Amino acid sequence: MSEQAVADFCWHAREVVSSGMGLWGWLWGRRGPSGFGSASTAEEVTAGVDASNLTAIVTGATNGIGKETARVLALRGAKVIIPARTLESGLKVKESLADQVPSSKLHVMEMDLSSLSSVRDFARSFDSSHEHLNLLINNAGIMACPYQLSKDGIELQFATNHVGHFLLTNLLLDKMKSTARETGVQGRIINVSSIAHKRSDGTCFELNKLNDKARYQPFIAYAHSKLANILHANELSRRFQEEGCNLTANSLHPGVIITNIIRYVAGNNNALISVLSPVANLVLKSIPQGAATTCYLALHPNVKDVSGKYFSDCNEATPTAVARDSELAKRLWSFSEELVGINADMSQTTQPTSQEEDVQQKDVFQAK
Repeated sequence: MSEQAVADFCWHAREVVSSGMGLWGWLWGRRGPSGFGSASTAEEVTAGVDASNLTAIVTGATNGIGKETARVLALRGAKVIIPARTLESGLKVKESLADQVPSSKLHVMEMDLSSLSSVRDFARSFDSSHEHLNLLINNAGIMACPYQLSKDGIELQFATNHVGHFLLTNLLLDKMKSTARETGVQGRIINVSSIAHKRSDGTCFELNKLNDKARYQPFIAYAHSKLANILHANELSRRFQEEGCNLTANSLHPGVIITNIIRYVAGNNNALISVLSPVANLVLKSIPQGAATTCYLALHPNVKDVSGKYFSDCNEATPTAVARDSELAKRLWSFSEELVGINADMSQTTQPTSQEEDVQQKDVFQAK
């Protein structure tokens, strides 16, 4: 365990008890205007929702809060697509979830978010094999890993947490727009960010800065990617409103999850894990609690027409001023276009890299 890891853990703990509804609100799970709070679970915030006519993609659904998100969406009746780096790992998750939700409609497809070619292959395959897409939950992420570059020459955390999701979202927008038009059901895009975005000053969105090994700090690099998640959702929302399409985009802080931060601080040191876990349990979230805000934004009727907002504990929250900078969001969009090698025009988002004809979307449904 490094001194920096300990410092990052302490920073997280301080932010947890000083943000949102404060220390006592956190400890006692006080509820906000939505009727939910830090102690709410994903099942609780979606109780009574019928998602049986919805199709969702949940990235990072092979473990942690992504897996819980997929489970709860399936529990509410949604068809859930689980992208996985390997089909083998994805099928194991599908089997596990099917045991918990026998009626689940789960589909596994191969995708590595850190590889732009893999993301493109996934998008082409999904477009040709699925008629609708209502929910895109950009949840997958890696946290504070040692310095390395992706296959495409981009710092790995930024490549996985932001760039892969940026490309995936743009390649799926036509599908989401047509689904919303034909069904009348508003589509929702949800970016899972983090309170860690506070540690990014927004001056990092240049490739030579992101890829500079000498200045690389694992947690700061993570913070840059999490800031990008918020800015990406905000710019999507602005473009949706400008175009007048029936889609929304929001971002969120899921809470600091016990498994993630403990793994980062303690690594494989089981003795240290046993020491830190009781302390962490006092202020950090369980996985069902950590998935609550994502599921709230995905399914709750109160979020209809809400777009370009940042949520924490299932309530609207205020990110940093940098995260609300609309000009920075536009610059990040342009930078991201350069990184993925496309002109991500909102009116022509699907890449003409396949000979496949557009899938005819015939099913008309109503979400209750």
